[in-house]
Amino acid sequence: MPFIDSHAHLTSDDFSDDEIETILQAASLAGVEKIVNICTDKKSLERAVHLKERFPQIYLTGSTTPHDVEKEGEAFFPIFEQAAKDGQLVAIGETGLDYYYEHSNRKVQLEFARRYFTLALENKLPIVIHCREAFADLISLIDQEFPQFGKTLPGILHCFTGTLEEAKSLLERGWYISLSGIVTFKKSVALQEVASYVPLDHLLIETDSPYLAPQSKRGKRNEPSYLPETGRFIAQLKGIDVQEVAKATWNNTQTAFSL
Repeated sequence: MPFIDSHAHLTSDDFSDDEIETILQAASLAGVEKIVNICTDKKSLERAVHLKERFPQIYLTGSTTPHDVEKEGEAFFPIFEQAAKDGQLVAIGETGLDYYYEHSNRKVQLEFARRYFTLALENKLPIVIHCREAFADLISLIDQEFPQFGKTLPGILHCFTGTLEEAKSLLERGWYISLSGIVTFKKSVALQEVASYVPLDHLLIETDSPYLAPQSKRGKRNEPSYLPETGRFIAQLKGIDVQEVAKATWNNTQTAFSL
């Protein structure tokens, strides 16, 4: 059973155009047959559009990240708005809230999260959320303004690193939880508890390439071909065969993004 990498940044500056074909060949050999590529600015979106023309197994999402909205939000929102209207995107994101680093003012983060939720709603697209130490505000935003997500439109919490209670609050609202290589780290005991708890029908897995390589590759640039290690680790936590994880996350990602 193949895998889908539900979140990678193949068109970030960490990857050159010359090496993408080799990276994708390695992914295919590892059983990773589809990749959802996250675009975060004009350059990464333009590269991704050309990349998808060459490699149809790549799908695109887009928004400015919460880290960058204060500096770049206004400049790039119209670009992602047009891409959504033109049918280039399978989802909006990664948008959201990050109060851990708080590179952008919290009010500005909330403003753009709201705008991107609205854009996803208007275009009937899923939303991909980055959230760190901001779950109270995220849940409030969903419940008060965007309850459609998790019900009639998919909501995906990417690279989840919150608590079990925060995971439960999202699962109760019908959201998908996506786990990255962080779950394989030796000290990620609390996150491993979350991975054990999340039902297979609400689980996605991702690399977040080029970041967060799993334990055996830790310190290296992450690539989609490393995804199966995360799948195997989660299968061990759950006491099931890795093929069950592969099948569930494949089906969930296909469904969530309408691939």
